[in-house]
Amino acid sequence: MKRMKYVPPKIFQKVFSKTIWESKVEKILFTFDDGPNLETTGLILEQLKLHSIKAIFFCVGENVERNPELSKRIIEDGHTIANHTISHKDINFFNKNVNYQIESCSKIIEEVVGEKPRYFRPPHGQIGLKTEKFMSKNNLINVMWSLLTYDYKNDFNIVKFAVDKYLMNNSIIVLHDSLKSKKIIGKSIDYIVEKSKQNGFEIGEPSECLK
Repeated sequence: MKRMKYVPPKIFQKVFSKTIWESKVEKILFTFDDGPNLETTGLILEQLKLHSIKAIFFCVGENVERNPELSKRIIEDGHTIANHTISHKDINFFNKNVNYQIESCSKIIEEVVGEKPRYFRPPHGQIGLKTEKFMSKNNLINVMWSLLTYDYKNDFNIVKFAVDKYLMNNSIIVLHDSLKSKKIIGKSIDYIVEKSKQNGFEIGEPSECLK
């Protein structure tokens, strides 16, 4: 049961077969949710540059609109911006407002950075039987994860436990671009890189891991 807290059960991959749950190649993918954020995005970008890592940022539309220069910097640094809804509210895929949350976020991202997002991640990982229908309607691919680090709890020991126990050579790792993880985000990135090297795992880019 403890494993399920960090790694989604394989049955989910069968039920939601059009959703990406793990890297398509034997390389690790870094993903960051909830930004861009004035307090953390810059720190993350510098840390990624230090390790020559390209990541995917699942951005909240309102944050993109609020921080256009940071959003552009994500793209300029060679990373990918994806859809994380307009306001990061809990979404119910049976609610009429779901399409607004998704469509509006894509529109803002395209207006600000000049690129329409290809990928989506629901806030809090709320996936449902209609998720993939909405993805098709909005020309998006749903991307979940295969390793949840709980970095938002702001406890580096929890991140270390998750990485030590469950890091695989094709993990899609969730980290957060938010104040909740600010104190440990740099150390968390460093630690994942260190453990990857120790295990002989490669770190990939969105273009190859999500193809």
